[in-house]
Order: sequence, then structure tokens, then C-alpha cells
Amino acid sequence: MKTILITGSNGLLGQKLVYNLIHRSDVKLIATSVGANRLIQKEGYIYVSLDITNKEEVKSIVAKHKPDVIINTAAMTNVDACETKRTECWALNVEAVQNFVDAINQQPIHFIHLSTDFIFDGEKGSEYVETDVPNPQSYYALSKWEGEKVIQQSKIKWAIARTIIVYGIVDNMSRSNIVLWAKDALTKKQNINVVDDQFRSPTLAEDLAQGCINIADKGATGIYNLSGKETMSVLELVYKVADFWKLDKSLVQPIKSNTLNQAAKRPPRTGFVIEKAKMELNYHPHSFEEGLKILDQQLAQSSN
Repeated sequence: MKTILITGSNGLLGQKLVYNLIHRSDVKLIATSVGANRLIQKEGYIYVSLDITNKEEVKSIVAKHKPDVIINTAAMTNVDACETKRTECWALNVEAVQNFVDAINQQPIHFIHLSTDFIFDGEKGSEYVETDVPNPQSYYALSKWEGEKVIQQSKIKWAIARTIIVYGIVDNMSRSNIVLWAKDALTKKQNINVVDDQFRSPTLAEDLAQGCINIADKGATGIYNLSGKETMSVLELVYKVADFWKLDKSLVQPIKSNTLNQAAKRPPRTGFVIEKAKMELNYHPHSFEEGLKILDQQLAQSSN
């Protein structure tokens, strides 16, 4: 029996991990997030409210539950908010990571941490491998890279899973994602502006969750790229969403990034080579089209 502790269990990836792991008889699951448990299913795991920025809380939860694996999905991920709320961003994305490293100390706990494509400047294009050198362009990106460094310089057993825009649905959703936002707006026949000069590899939340679980099951260490397998412009992504749900593409207005006046700079083009994850973790993500089909089925079930 392996004890797995998940942080950020109310979030998109956190919920997918919980729902994936509660069916396993070989796993004792501890789900943690700030405040109340937002998952509809409350059985099959222990839920604990945890503020990862509180060093003593982290220490006490780790000491009490003695996890074999910690999957850290909690983070401040609103890229523009990170530019203005820098203290909060640093506390969640860097200091909280240090809190876990300190709490784990000499114990044989496998720490799996989520990171992002945004640590890169996007100048190389869509062929980023695990050994490429980061060059963060925003405060969010800097905080995620500094969080990675805390882990990489530690003496604990660690793995870092880097990913790219994650989509999916969850219980009592507090934040949307690009696919649901586009579908929702176009269903309501709203005009939307979408950038045509940023390129990403959209990642189905179920695929990312499975990749993290494979890391845990194999006791894998080091850095892994876990993303979708197709890189496309954000505009193309939204067009695919429109096509899939037969929505009106003429409502989509292509624009350039520099017209948006966003607080944070984004890398123009990111995409991962996922060969290492395929070879070592047996990671085989769905195509974007397959991901949309899965999402469609889930949306139909959740509306029943």
C-alpha cells in the first residue's frame, strides 16, 4: 500500500488525480487544498485543508500522514495576476516548494512537482526537450523556474513534470480553460478575439494526470515533458473547438498578441518533444480531437 498526497486537489489536475487514484486498492490517498473540498465524490480518500505557504502546516501534514509520494499541483497560475501580486506568487510557487523540501528532509518521499512551458522564452519554437535552458519572460515563469531550482538543488527524491495549457472539466469549477471558454462564448454567439501568433500543445487533464501517476508508479526521477502531442496556434485551437461543436467560426476575430496589453509577456511558440516520457513512462497522450470527444462525453454526463 502506497500513500500518495496530492496538493491542489480542488484544481483541474488535482481532481483528475483524485478520481484516477481512488479506484486503486494499492493506494491510500490524501487530498489537500485550501478551504473546503470541492469534489462531488467525498469517499475513498482523506481530505485535509492545507495552506502550502504555511511552513508549519506542511511539516505537520507530512509528519502525520507519512506519504510515500507527494504530487504538488498547487500553484498560482494566473500569469497576469502574478505580475501584479508578486508576493503571493512567490509564496505559492517558490516558498511553498521550499516548505515541502524542508518537510521531506531526509525521508524517502518521492516529490513530483508540476511546472510549465512558460519557463522558456519561446524563441526556439516547438521542439523543446527536457535539457533546454529556461529563460523566463514573466514573473509567473520566473517563479516556476525558481521553484524548479529549489527542487533540483535539494537532496530529496524528485521529479518535475512540465506541461502546456491544460484543458478539461472538473467538479464545481472555479476557473475555466481555453477550450471551455471558447466553447461557452461561441455557444452564446459572442464575438471573441483570439491570438494567431502564439503556438501551444494543448494537454488533456486526464493525460497529464496519468503521466504523473506513471512517474509515481515507476519511481521515476528527473524532468519529464508531459503535454499534448500536437502544436497549433491558439487561433487554430479555437477553430478546432468551433468545428467540433459545429459553432460559428465567423465570431472569432484573429488578433496579434501585442494588441492585448497583457501584463505578462508570453513565449510566442512552445511545444514539447515528449519522446522521453513515451519511452520511460509509457506516456501516450490523446490527440486534440480525441480529447475534445472525451470532454464532450463528460459534459453530457455532468448535465444529466
